[in-house]
Amino acid sequence: MQVTQMKIGLFYGSTTCYTEMAAEKIRDFIGEDIVDLYNIKDTGLSDTANYDLLIFGISTWDFGELQEDWEAQWSDANQLDLNNKTVAIYGLGDQEDYGQWFQDAVGMLHDAIQHNDCRRIGYWPNQGYQFEASKALTADKSQFVGLSLDDENQYDLTDSRIQDWCLQILEEIAEG
Repeated sequence: MQVTQMKIGLFYGSTTCYTEMAAEKIRDFIGEDIVDLYNIKDTGLSDTANYDLLIFGISTWDFGELQEDWEAQWSDANQLDLNNKTVAIYGLGDQEDYGQWFQDAVGMLHDAIQHNDCRRIGYWPNQGYQFEASKALTADKSQFVGLSLDDENQYDLTDSRIQDWCLQILEEIAEG
């Protein structure tokens, strides 16, 4: 698929604006004409039906809890029809203060949509992080099931991680 033919729906929930800022950076890197942003607090998840390419943004709160907007729509997330779609996930978490639950919400969202026959892209290496446990790790524990950002402790790495991840998912989409 050529970049000029793509339309990506990016759906995020954000309490403290960091997940929203990451969404805006992803949109700006890929292109405003390609990525449509949706704060699920305002729009819900029904508009996912309008896209074949989706990015979901979620943060982990406290002791492995969902961000409040995602939690409010969790039953909808579990029932999404994402068959024949391509899905990437990114998340924010705190690996130092909540290292036992780092990026758990990313893993929970990945599992919630598991029933779908969708193509999952954007898995991310877990090198460069210091955490104890995560529900967001692949079965072999070598990768996260999505981009993992820690604006609390590694803010200086966020922009380069987003850029690298966007290039990665664009390549994965093109390989389609």
